[in-house]
Amino acid sequence: MTELTANTASSTADPLASTAQSGAANYPGLDAWRDLPISQQPTWSDAGVFEASVKELSVVPPLVFAGEVDVLRERLAAAAQGKAFLLQGGDCAETFEAATADKISARVKTILQMAVVLTYGAAMPVIKMGRMAGQFAKPRSSNDETRDGVTLPAYRGDIVNGYDFTPESRAHDAGRMLKAYHTSASTLNLIRAFTQGGFADLRLVHQWNKGFTENPAHARYESLARDIDRAISFMDSCGADFEALKRVEFFASHEALLLDYERALTRIDSRTGLPYDTSSHFLWIGERTRELDHAHVDFLSRVRNPIGVKLGPTTSGDDALRLIDKLDPNREPGRLTFITRMGATNIREKLPAVVERVTASGAQVLWVTDPMHGNTVTSPNGYKTRNFDDVIDEVRGFFEVHHSLGTVPGGLHVEMTGDDVAECLGGADPIDQDAFLDRYESVCDPRLNHMQSLEMAFLVAGALSKQ
Repeated sequence: MTELTANTASSTADPLASTAQSGAANYPGLDAWRDLPISQQPTWSDAGVFEASVKELSVVPPLVFAGEVDVLRERLAAAAQGKAFLLQGGDCAETFEAATADKISARVKTILQMAVVLTYGAAMPVIKMGRMAGQFAKPRSSNDETRDGVTLPAYRGDIVNGYDFTPESRAHDAGRMLKAYHTSASTLNLIRAFTQGGFADLRLVHQWNKGFTENPAHARYESLARDIDRAISFMDSCGADFEALKRVEFFASHEALLLDYERALTRIDSRTGLPYDTSSHFLWIGERTRELDHAHVDFLSRVRNPIGVKLGPTTSGDDALRLIDKLDPNREPGRLTFITRMGATNIREKLPAVVERVTASGAQVLWVTDPMHGNTVTSPNGYKTRNFDDVIDEVRGFFEVHHSLGTVPGGLHVEMTGDDVAECLGGADPIDQDAFLDRYESVCDPRLNHMQSLEMAFLVAGALSKQ
């Protein structure tokens, strides 16, 4: 998954040279979180099933390798310096049912297309990262849900309970953590095959667009693909080596919400003796769980993975500095990413003070925009949605703020799918609320469809080229 390529920063690390020691990690402080306040956690219905599941998760093979994690940290350090750009995208909440080859390939294909647009338009390496192979847990605003006078536990993602509104489905079943692990493993296996086995060959950029010929973004993408073809033909005539074009690095990420799962998959790296959470390359802490003295921040401060933190509009500069001191006390390049999710109406007003405070401290974090979560509304016909224009406006505001301050806008974090769904309003081929009746598929938050994702990529490429 992380074979190095010629168009990315060089690395002396061999991602497969290290393996994590099997068995549950035993390392000072890794369980300190158990004595701290914790939110957004399930109440498991069967203690015996929970104990057996955690025991098994503690000895299964790691999903990612420590060496791969180290490579990603180097890539993110380059992005923080403006030498690369992070593209992070995928489902709001993965489901076991949707972990099919077709849906996974469509998602990967769309991310690859977006990355090509960004790379070619901005002349900059793009770090490709999926909200995939582990994004099975979701925070909820309420523990319960009531329908027609019946109250049941809220759906917290397939790793905890089911979406069907029945007592059996909504029970918090710890055995689902094992299914999440195995589904993540099969997803990662397929992603590795796609990105290392020829599917991601840059000479196949036209094939990634098949099935979307009616898409208004199609013509623009095809024009770019023809330019790439001409460039490759020129290099071929010059005798260039195309080995670097045949495969890409692709990293996995998810919100580290369910700490029972994350702790059980933490392993000790045989090279360094340090703990890595091997459930994913990159983990982030959500806006609802980033309290400084609570469990999520404490646990993730103790593992070696690159860490992200979502920052909403109430975040102060002092909040950001305290998070840096806790999560990145050594100011290690590539360690900490701030993912801002402030909303289109707030981004230009709220973000500058936070960025200025962090910059003045000398800390070098990676700044990434999440233009989705701050712009959620309810459509007139009752669907949870987002207006594409608002999403785009937050992205523009993010770049405007960083350009005005002379800082680096280093990445984009979006909820998207490779399918032709109708969940976000607007776009070049406008989605209206009537389309929700037939093409709204998300079990949680609304996602950009394939076309809207490509539109977003062209916009960001233009902003990066100005940079």
